[in-house]
Amino acid sequence: MLTTVLLAGALAGVPGTTPPDWRQQLTWRGKTASMSAGAAGSYVLHAPGVERRIDAQPLVVQTASPLFDGLFAMAQDDLRLDSVSAIKDDAFDHGESIPCACFETGERWHYVWTRDLSYAVDLSLWRLDPARAKQSLRFKLSEVREPSVPAGLYVAQDTGSGGSWPISTDRIVWFLAARHLLDDRAFADEVYRALTDMLAQDRRFIFDPQLGLYRGETSFLDWREQSYPGWTVKDVTFIGQSFALSTNVLHVEALRLAAQLAGPRDAAKAAEYAAQAKALKAAINTRFWRADRGQYMSYIGGADHPVPYEAYDLLGLSLAITSGVAEPARARQALANYPAWEAGSPVIWPERADVPIYHNRAIWPFVSAYALRAARAVDDPARIEHELRSLMRGAALAGSNMENFELTTQAVHVDDGALSGPVVDSPRQLWSVAGYLDMVIEGVFGLGEDGRLVPKLPVSLVPMLFGDKDRIRLQLADQDITLIRPAKPDGNLLVADQEKRDGAHRVVTLKAVPVASIPLRLNAPLFAPPTPEAPNVTADGTHWRVEAMGESALYINGARHGTIRGSTLISRESAQQCFSVTRTNDDGIESLHSPTVCAGDSTRLSGDWPREWKAPNTGRFQLAVEYANDHGPINTGITAAVQVVTVRCEGSDAQQVILVLPHSIGQQRSTSGSFEALAGARCQFALEQGFNMTYLRHFAHYTGGQGGIDGPLNQAQVGDLLVTPLGSGTHQP
Repeated sequence: MLTTVLLAGALAGVPGTTPPDWRQQLTWRGKTASMSAGAAGSYVLHAPGVERRIDAQPLVVQTASPLFDGLFAMAQDDLRLDSVSAIKDDAFDHGESIPCACFETGERWHYVWTRDLSYAVDLSLWRLDPARAKQSLRFKLSEVREPSVPAGLYVAQDTGSGGSWPISTDRIVWFLAARHLLDDRAFADEVYRALTDMLAQDRRFIFDPQLGLYRGETSFLDWREQSYPGWTVKDVTFIGQSFALSTNVLHVEALRLAAQLAGPRDAAKAAEYAAQAKALKAAINTRFWRADRGQYMSYIGGADHPVPYEAYDLLGLSLAITSGVAEPARARQALANYPAWEAGSPVIWPERADVPIYHNRAIWPFVSAYALRAARAVDDPARIEHELRSLMRGAALAGSNMENFELTTQAVHVDDGALSGPVVDSPRQLWSVAGYLDMVIEGVFGLGEDGRLVPKLPVSLVPMLFGDKDRIRLQLADQDITLIRPAKPDGNLLVADQEKRDGAHRVVTLKAVPVASIPLRLNAPLFAPPTPEAPNVTADGTHWRVEAMGESALYINGARHGTIRGSTLISRESAQQCFSVTRTNDDGIESLHSPTVCAGDSTRLSGDWPREWKAPNTGRFQLAVEYANDHGPINTGITAAVQVVTVRCEGSDAQQVILVLPHSIGQQRSTSGSFEALAGARCQFALEQGFNMTYLRHFAHYTGGQGGIDGPLNQAQVGDLLVTPLGSGTHQP
């Protein structure tokens, strides 16, 4: 417990080994926040530049700490302000109000966004206001408006990278929230319909059957250069080809829900979904686990070059742990290896030294709430306390549940020249509010979704929460929970011993148990080295000459090949070979990868469609197109073009290859896919439109760009079709 005690003292801003009680006030880096209890359950928060009066709230917590109790009331007050009768955004209905008894996203964000809402509902809003939660979720459901494609019910992927889905593919998070609200039969039927439609669509358009993973961007981390290599600022094709931990874990959860809901409806379908979930879990553990780091990577490269990345994110890790995708031993190891700073846990690591503070160099309270859940799952008292105190400190000093904070100071703004930030921040951010409420309801009192009480309280929190009293109490709308501490805590974690019920009143007597200490990793280096430039690859007889600046690690077709100093010769194969380089700093941290350079003998096919080609040999071949898509900027919009190439080769059944043509700056190459052909077979390639977000009726209200109010748009300027032989060791969908 020495690590926890010393850390707690540091967090209070005072020396010594006595844990801060934080009953009336807390002090951090010379700033103090205090809470005064007023009449009839009201409070007044005194914080730097803030004096906030908080009226009595319907849910009440009673501990030895007016600060803890008052911050719970403040979170409810923030939620009241986020509960609106109309929403609006400049990009929808020309900024006019849209009637909706919904949750808005925050003080600066007055719309309903899929991922923000879904994580907030999953954290706690499903239990606090189920009617508004369902109404908000329904707002993101949409029928199809494009008559040329089959009807269906889908969740809207919001505007985003390269023109939204399928570059961003985390709309599946909607079901993480919806799973809590299935006691409403009509809503459950809608959920099942949308779930089956979306899983079928994702299976077709973003699933890679050879790697067994779903493609697309990391969930929530959607500001490309903040967490992806800087070169994705101008080209997001890589993101559409890559695989993200968080988005794949969300698909596991969706498949499990589908198996559950299909059970009484279609036993065969239920078994199929369950098998897919099991296979996806195995693929995640095979592909994302980095044994040399004892950690799950945030994302890996695309199928033609599935390289490991020295990139980790706390939300993806926490979801992997709480979902059970990470088995217990790996879960404990990975959480122990994820760094912490005195102020809290970073949402990504390592940080980027060349981009402003936002996701980079930042604490996000809603992610801290998921990390708290993960810490409870692995019985980690030090991390439980760490995340709980981070949530309290941030809310108290800012006077609201903020969107994010700078990592080392937990300030809402840090001046650092061009890197100052957080670049964007908002009070009463919905998922931060929900995360704080969950910290109290489940994190402290242990009330789970299933109604069971499973408290897991670090003994080091007893002085703050219990003081000289023997009990603390939480009064919800339908439950009244009292926790009674043991007289002599002999251990480091308080858990349930006995529970007694008297109607809605539940009394749990706690006992202290010793659990294995998991010290926080407080000494991790902050920054990764800069991302190197792409290697130069040229033909040199029967070899490729690969040149890179300085000493670099060379990766070929997804695997590390060795170290390159200046240049090296690589045996030239008949199939495509893809190269990238990284660098390692003095701390042993590897950079993000350079742009990938793929070399191979590509055949260019131009002219009218269908286009024809003759296979030179039996094997697998890659397809891509050169294109330009100027229907929106790189960072937003809904007009990523999705094209389907139907390949008909003599002697083989028809095959379909999905190509994504996201917003581009000039001409570039699309995502790729592959097909098989026999030697000498003549193949014909036909091009047709697939599906994108403009096909949803929801986006008839979109006025912030193309593909909205003026109708669906799923097109790009398509140039040459590129056909490239692939080797047997190259993974391609």
